[in-house]
Amino acid sequence: MKNQIVWVDIPVIDLDRAIGFYSAVLAVEIGKFVGPESTIGFLPGQNGEVSGCLYVSDTAPPSASGVLVYLNCDGRLDKAVSLVSESGGKILVETHPIGPHGFRAIILDSEGNRIALHSQ
Repeated sequence: MKNQIVWVDIPVIDLDRAIGFYSAVLAVEIGKFVGPESTIGFLPGQNGEVSGCLYVSDTAPPSASGVLVYLNCDGRLDKAVSLVSESGGKILVETHPIGPHGFRAIILDSEGNRIALHSQ
């Protein structure tokens, strides 16, 4: 079965600040890609599958409502949550079980987007 999510655009206000936030919380290197029309922070993906980017847009501001994207923090959820506040975000819902699907915490990132951090 193919992944149901293939790409995620996460709108941000300050790209460098958002790259710092996501690099710290997800413990991955967020690459900065400068293209002919825009600059993005590229979220790394496994084998070219599901991934996404951080981007600045005048028409799509960060939002604390709407679609909730789950980001993988498998095996390090507690550490990721502990880095949220010091990296400029806010914890909305502390880590809690979600039945047989593992655990999640719901946060606001450094830009004001509502995101779920997930682990099995």
